[in-house]
Amino acid sequence: MKKYMPYGLATAALFLFNSCATNPVTGKREVAIISEEQEIAMGQEADPSIVAQFGLYQNPTLQKFIQDKGQQMAAVSHRSNLKYEFKIVDSPVLNAFAVPGGYVYFTRGIMAHFNSEAQFAGVLGHEIGHITARHTVQQQSKQMITQGILLGGMIAIPELGNFGNELMQGAGLLFLKFGRDAERQSDELGVEYSTKIGYDAKHMADFFRTLERQSSQAAGGEEIPEFLSTHPSPGNRYTTVHQLADQWKTKTSATNLKEGRDSYLRMIDGLIYGEDPKQGFVENNIFYHPELKFQFPIPTGWKHQNSPQQVQMAPADGQALMFLTLAPGKTLEEAGQQMLQQYGLQALDSRQVTVNGLPAIMIMSQPAPQQQTQQGQQQEQPQDIRALSYLIQYGGNIYNITGVSPTATFNNLTPAFTSTMQNFRQLTDQEKINRKPELVRIKTVKQAATLSQVLQSFQMPAKKLEELAILNGMALTDRVAAGTLIKVVER
Repeated sequence: MKKYMPYGLATAALFLFNSCATNPVTGKREVAIISEEQEIAMGQEADPSIVAQFGLYQNPTLQKFIQDKGQQMAAVSHRSNLKYEFKIVDSPVLNAFAVPGGYVYFTRGIMAHFNSEAQFAGVLGHEIGHITARHTVQQQSKQMITQGILLGGMIAIPELGNFGNELMQGAGLLFLKFGRDAERQSDELGVEYSTKIGYDAKHMADFFRTLERQSSQAAGGEEIPEFLSTHPSPGNRYTTVHQLADQWKTKTSATNLKEGRDSYLRMIDGLIYGEDPKQGFVENNIFYHPELKFQFPIPTGWKHQNSPQQVQMAPADGQALMFLTLAPGKTLEEAGQQMLQQYGLQALDSRQVTVNGLPAIMIMSQPAPQQQTQQGQQQEQPQDIRALSYLIQYGGNIYNITGVSPTATFNNLTPAFTSTMQNFRQLTDQEKINRKPELVRIKTVKQAATLSQVLQSFQMPAKKLEELAILNGMALTDRVAAGTLIKVVER
């Protein structure tokens, strides 16, 4: 008697068979639930939101540089058919990332830490490698585009997720953390692609050491560089990349591979380093926005994240959320109604108030019940959370400051919410209003000395010396020859 595969299993097997595709890099057949057309569409959908979250760094020279080198490298890649986009986003975070379909982003923070075109090219090739080897697709790339992370981790209270994109971390979407096999493969592709366009790929390994040193310094209290958190770094990575560089140099019979140190350093002279004050900055737990001329306190112990769209705040345990953003509407009443509709809330209390002389509306709310369906199903009960919002009219804008938490802890958190909301005020301190950003400046060493001595000769403060050594990819005890270009940071 013949045995037949159950219908469900047969369907699944057929689905998997039809979902297989040849990996462009390995040449092997593998399951690919997402087609190339879908992959491209995902990238096209993600790009505007990424640009909106970060903003593009306004430097035509650097934007042209990454676009030119990226297109040159894409042409020699395993998926030259894709329409690639390469952009530098305006974030101080040390990061580089790729999304499906050919979109690659570098932050100005990582651009500041490269010390040659070759280091830049190696990382650029690494990110292109994640796309060409379809790593972004294999790791459920759709999740990367549609999900956000809150300060300090995923939302601790699932119900708070209904506030959606307004509570996404401005520092980045939920970038994929690739496995070590994928990272090794992208390292090799980074070496291959950068060698093929004429760069000495061993300098890519030198940059990994810069990242590791930055990570060690950050362990003292600041965040670990995003590039390290999303790019696992095996202990032998430095040695492996050097070996791969030698192999690809032999394979391509390459001669005169370049480093491009001085040309790169001259190109980043004047690059904004760290936070850009004009976009808002925090000092002593006070957030200042020099251009919009307002300030407000951040609750003690809360983390914060500033982006072009909003400022987000959250305690380390993720049990509450608070954000400030511009509210649509011509009047406070209209803005309040639009906010309730946008977030699916119903008002429990609403009243006109003043905040340091500014007209405002206070709204207490909770999620509204779902509308009854056509089939007559019962309405869903509101989720057990509460929100407190202050809409404040100032300087031609309406600002929405909203705090949200589970109902059970709302009363305990209300003082933290109201302390921020009721202390929103006009910024008048001219020192804060006129605060200038720190800039990377390129200096020429006049006399041979140790890096420490050279930096001190340029009046760099002692507390910044180790940070500047990492920025230069050197040790403070390294001897620096006369005529060498180095980075310093000045206002």
